[in-house]
Amino acid sequence: MGSMSSSNISDSTFILVGIPGLERLHGWIALPIFSIYVITVLANVSVLLIIKTEKSLHQPMYLFLSLVLLTDLVSCNAVLPKMVLIFWFNQREISFEGCLVQMYFVHSFTVMGSAVLVAMAYDRYVAICHPLRYCTILTSPLITKFGFLGAMRGTLLLLPLPFLVKRLPFCGNHIIEQTYCEHMAVAKLSCADIRINVVYGLLVALLVMGVDTASIAVSYFIIVRTVLRLPTQEARRKVWSTCISHFCVILVAYVPALFSFVSQRFGEHTASSTQILLSNLYLVFTPMLNPIIYGIRTKQLYKCLS
Repeated sequence: MGSMSSSNISDSTFILVGIPGLERLHGWIALPIFSIYVITVLANVSVLLIIKTEKSLHQPMYLFLSLVLLTDLVSCNAVLPKMVLIFWFNQREISFEGCLVQMYFVHSFTVMGSAVLVAMAYDRYVAICHPLRYCTILTSPLITKFGFLGAMRGTLLLLPLPFLVKRLPFCGNHIIEQTYCEHMAVAKLSCADIRINVVYGLLVALLVMGVDTASIAVSYFIIVRTVLRLPTQEARRKVWSTCISHFCVILVAYVPALFSFVSQRFGEHTASSTQILLSNLYLVFTPMLNPIIYGIRTKQLYKCLS
């Protein structure tokens, strides 16, 4: 790849390496990635269709689940097809504009999904702590507002990212050691000062992770306190069973994302293959696991699926 100035960077092409050091295994890695992609699409679409057609599932919890599955579908479709092409057919090139679009969709819909998890935590709080007022509090207009605010937050917070990258000059290095156009992986290729990109990325991550995890933690603190006050073990078990699916989804979404965030920014001494595997974990497995977790743990949904 020849060097290009910032003036014609929009006409350039980037190279997505995949997983450095594991090039010989790329063909084998493509098999599980493709299988995961097929399972993800089929599982998410199936659950969405069931929720849409079954009137008994037209409840706040399942409407929020639909939003989670929709954000997962967009995120995985922004990454996994290109990942399969890289591993299976060695089609590693991606245009600069395509890279920016992929970057924006991956990061913005990840933030939207996080907002929905907060809304689901509030749903569980109301269902357990104010069960008699559940239908009057979680009305359709409120659910619509949750969805709208979550979408607007993801859209507006991440909108500057493509522009912050587009302004950077890339002096010949267009090789991205990643399987997708992650913001910092692309910004680090620039021969200019990227402190604005670093600071903005940190602010967004801390704002989203900080606010969302704090909100979820407060909701579950109140839920736990309420559950412990229940008179019988059976009552406590029934209440916990309504929360376990959501709690598993939270762990699946946040733990890999946290490892990815830390490894990308502070993992200079971590092998690049390890960083990439961590950063791809939540994009690859989370969209597949969410419908499976809810399908198995939720009786109404399990009956419809079976």
